[in-house]
Amino acid sequence: MLTRAFLILVLCTGLAACSGYRRPPSAFHETLTMPYQLDSSDKLRIIVFGQTDLSNTYTVDQAGYISFPLIGLVAVRGKTQQELANLIAHKLRKGYLRDPDVSVEVDSYRPIFIMGEVQNAGQYNYVAGMTVQNAIATAGGFSSRARQQDVDITRQVNGEIINGRVPISDPIRPGDTIYVRERYF
Repeated sequence: MLTRAFLILVLCTGLAACSGYRRPPSAFHETLTMPYQLDSSDKLRIIVFGQTDLSNTYTVDQAGYISFPLIGLVAVRGKTQQELANLIAHKLRKGYLRDPDVSVEVDSYRPIFIMGEVQNAGQYNYVAGMTVQNAIATAGGFSSRARQQDVDITRQVNGEIINGRVPISDPIRPGDTIYVRERYF
């Protein structure tokens, strides 16, 4: 009788552990429809039309800045491409160029990180439109012990780091860290 009660207790505890799903905060998915915000490790192609000496590729440093000719350090972190283009044009108008026309494009996005039960965990290049499943394929696919239905993603949203468990069909963003958990059975 005591063994039966112990077995039921173990099964109930195991089922309770499996139901540890936490729905991601609403901000987690809202970022997918918002304009892309620039951050460290993004490489930007900035073109000042008619000014070949100013047009170049710039990498956002760890502190969130780029060093732009004539105007010096420019804060990039958290800005959209259009906001950055407007800011650079505004600074160039202050004594350098009469009416600068500036364009900002993302040359390459900051990397994603894939950890856990995949063949080759590590840092990978982000490609626009990538899903969790695409990212895992880039890392060589699931290991034999991987839980393949959903993964945990760590994402920075408005300067705050949040976590969420999502299905593998969900889209990802540059800078995401994907963690593939081990399955129990």
